Amino acid sequence: MTDNEPQIEMKQGLVRQLGLFDSTMIIVGIVIGSGIFLTTGIMAKSIPSTGLILLAWIAGGLLTFAGAVTYAELGASLPEAGGQYVYLKKAYGPLPGFLFGWISFLVYIPGSIAALAIAFSEYLSCFFPQFSTDNMIFSADFDLFNKTIEYSVSMGQIIAVGLIAALSTMNYLGVNYGKLIQNFFTLLKIGAITAIIAFGFSVGKGRAVPVSLNPMGWNFSQILLGFGVAIVAVTWAFDGWNYISFVAGEIKNPKRNIPLSLFSGISILTVLYVLMNYIYMYALPIGEIQGEVRIAEKAALALFGGDATALVAAAVMISAFGALNGTILAGPRIYYAMAKDRLFFRRVAVVHPRFHTPGFAIIIQAAWAFFLTLSGKYEQLFTFVMFVAIIIWISAVLSVFTLRKKYPQLPRPYKTWGYPVVPAIFIVASFGILINTLIEKPLESLVGLALTGLGIPAYFLWKK
Repeated sequence: MTDNEPQIEMKQGLVRQLGLFDSTMIIVGIVIGSGIFLTTGIMAKSIPSTGLILLAWIAGGLLTFAGAVTYAELGASLPEAGGQYVYLKKAYGPLPGFLFGWISFLVYIPGSIAALAIAFSEYLSCFFPQFSTDNMIFSADFDLFNKTIEYSVSMGQIIAVGLIAALSTMNYLGVNYGKLIQNFFTLLKIGAITAIIAFGFSVGKGRAVPVSLNPMGWNFSQILLGFGVAIVAVTWAFDGWNYISFVAGEIKNPKRNIPLSLFSGISILTVLYVLMNYIYMYALPIGEIQGEVRIAEKAALALFGGDATALVAAAVMISAFGALNGTILAGPRIYYAMAKDRLFFRRVAVVHPRFHTPGFAIIIQAAWAFFLTLSGKYEQLFTFVMFVAIIIWISAVLSVFTLRKKYPQLPRPYKTWGYPVVPAIFIVASFGILINTLIEKPLESLVGLALTGLGIPAYFLWKK
C-alpha cells in the first residue's frame, strides 16, 4: 500500500445503508442483553415492593426517553459517524471528544463485547457443559517482579473469543451482513420475550400481583434511597440506546430516521421490560425475588415447570448474541471518527474500498476484546468506567444547550421535544445516579476517572 492509498480510501467514506427498521433493531438489539433476565432480584433487595419495582422500570424508560429526544436533535443535526464523539467535540472542543473515544476503546466497548461473549458461552454451557467458564483447559503460574501470578483459560473464554472473531469478520465483510444478523436476532429475542410474557399470562401458574408501594412501612428517606439504588440497576439494563449515534454516518435519511428509531426503540424496550417484570411478580412473591440473580429462570420454573429453564437459557443466549453483534457493529465508528481527525492511528480511518466498512477499526477492536476476554479482567474494568459513562451522558445532553448557543444557524430538522425542561430532567436525574454511584462505589468511580485521565497525555501525543 502506498502513502496515498489511505487518503484515497478515507475520501470514499462510509455508505448510508441502514434504514429506519435497521436502526430501530440496532437500538433494541444492543439494549436487550442479559440485564432484563438478571436485574430485578437485585433491585428487590433495595425496594421490597412489587409496585415500586414496576414504577422503577417505568421511570427508567421515561428517563431514557428524555435522553433519547435530546440525542434525536443531536443526531439529526450532526448525522456523522462517531455520534457522541462528534457532539462532544463540536460543543466543547477536541479534548472532551477524544477522552470519550479513549475510554470507549480502552474499556467501554471492548469490555461490553467481552462481557456479552462470556455471557453467551456461560448460558451455552446449560446445553453443552463442556463449554462452561468453569472448564479450565490451561493453567500456569508466572513469576513477575518476585510475585507469583496465576493464569488460566477456560473453554468458555475460548468459545467467547471464537464468537467475537466470527461476528467481527461478518461486520468487516459489510454493513449488510451485520444488519441482517442484527435484524434477525433482535426479532428473535423480541419474539422470545413476548412468548414468555404471553404464555405466562395464558398458561402460567401465577398469582395476583400486589400493587402496594410501601408494604414494609418504610419512611420516605428509606424509600427514596432504595428507589435510587434500583434506578441505577434499571439504567444499566437500558444502557446501549445511545449506540445508534455511532452509526449515524451510515443511516439513510438521518434527519428523519434517527429521531424515529430512537422513539420507536425506547418505546418497544420500555413496554417489554415492564411486562417482563410484571411476569416475574406474577410468578413469584417478593420474598422469593429478593437477591435472586437468575430471576428469569426461577420465574419460568414457577410458571411452567422444569423444562422452562432451558427456554430461558436459550432466550438469554439469543439476547447476548444480538447485543454482541450490535456492539461490534457500532463501536468501530467512534475510532474511525477519531482517526479522521488525526486523533488515533491513521489507518483506523481507512474505509475498505469493497466492503465499505472501517475494516482496521473492526480488527483492532476485536483484538483488544480478545485480550480482555482472555485476561478475565473485563468485568472489573467495565465497573470502573460506568461512573465515567454517566458523566459522558450528562455532557452529551448538555451539549444541546451549548450547541444552540454556539451554533444558532446549525440546521435542526428535529428539535428536542419539551426543550429545555425534558433535557434538564435527564441531566438532574442522571446527576442523582452519578452521586449514588460515587457513594456506592467510590473506589471504582475514582479509578474510572483515573483511566480517563490517562487519555490526556495520549491526546497531546496524537495532537503532535
